[in-house]
Amino acid sequence: MSWPYREQQGILCQAMSASSPGSAFRPKRIGLVGFDEVTALHLVGPADSFIAAALDDGYGNRIPCYEVHTLGVFSRRFRAEDGLTFEARATLRGSPVFDTIIVAGGRGIRRPEVSEKVAEWILKRVNVTQRIGAVCTGIYGIAPTGLLDGREVTTHWRFARDLGRRFPRLKIDHRKPLVRDGPYYTTTGLSAGVNLSLAMIQEDYGPHVARSVEHELALRLTKEDQEEFPSESPFDNHPIDRFSDLVAWVIKNLHADLSVDVLAHRVCMCPSHFRKVFTSVFGEAPTYFVQNLRLNEARRRLSKRHETLRSVAASVGFSSPDSFHRAFERKFGSRPSSYLENGKTTVVAVSNGSQQ
Repeated sequence: MSWPYREQQGILCQAMSASSPGSAFRPKRIGLVGFDEVTALHLVGPADSFIAAALDDGYGNRIPCYEVHTLGVFSRRFRAEDGLTFEARATLRGSPVFDTIIVAGGRGIRRPEVSEKVAEWILKRVNVTQRIGAVCTGIYGIAPTGLLDGREVTTHWRFARDLGRRFPRLKIDHRKPLVRDGPYYTTTGLSAGVNLSLAMIQEDYGPHVARSVEHELALRLTKEDQEEFPSESPFDNHPIDRFSDLVAWVIKNLHADLSVDVLAHRVCMCPSHFRKVFTSVFGEAPTYFVQNLRLNEARRRLSKRHETLRSVAASVGFSSPDSFHRAFERKFGSRPSSYLENGKTTVVAVSNGSQQ
């Protein structure tokens, strides 16, 4: 992959990120559940996909989108079906809280002592977990909780009948490679773990980040797999090339005039059409996009010594300290002077102004 392409994707990752307004960016925490006789690909595929998802702060720094934890059901060390040995970061008992829990498939999960242990753990975590997913037969670890009762699910066709016999309240359709019903995801197929990860990445950070991961892993999805992802908009080709250069330029010129007219002129588009296409690609109007970049950079600069509120406001393009104060408090919920007084380095916040 050439360097310009990686730069373009990194900038788009930053632009399409959707962290909560007013909060420092925190990678989403993923818990991957493994056990003896797990299918290795069901752990490695999702782990590599989530780790490949990253944002770019505009200064060449890579900001991970996810923090991945591999978990052992009974022990940190377990063996896969193919003989590979995994060393997990923790066991279920000693694990932290996760945004997402994913249960891998494999022969081991169909053993009652394993599936019941996983189900018991999930029930304790369900109220503090954003979503739960299963890779193929990993559904055997979620179904005993009753959380999937009455919901549409999928699994490997070889086990669909057995799953239906054990859990008759599930609505099983093994023909679908990926099913999402509420906060629960189930998948099947050779690339099930990767497809599940890409669907979650797209939900969290938008289609551009998911596609950057796809390219990073050099995937070639089948036609059936591709149907799980929305088709690209008519604006997704040529404008993205121009907008990636534009965003890089904006980040380096936050002090300058960044009005819609100026930005549209830079990419050789009329202002009204530019506003429409930009909003379609990035999910928000250019004015708000630019302001978010300015405020995020302002908060970073406030942590440096020998800076004043007036100098920081001017350096990121605010015409007056008053307008800077108002915008900063709306976004971060605190006065900019509080960051200046603390004098501590803060994490770069990436936000498109929408709530997750």
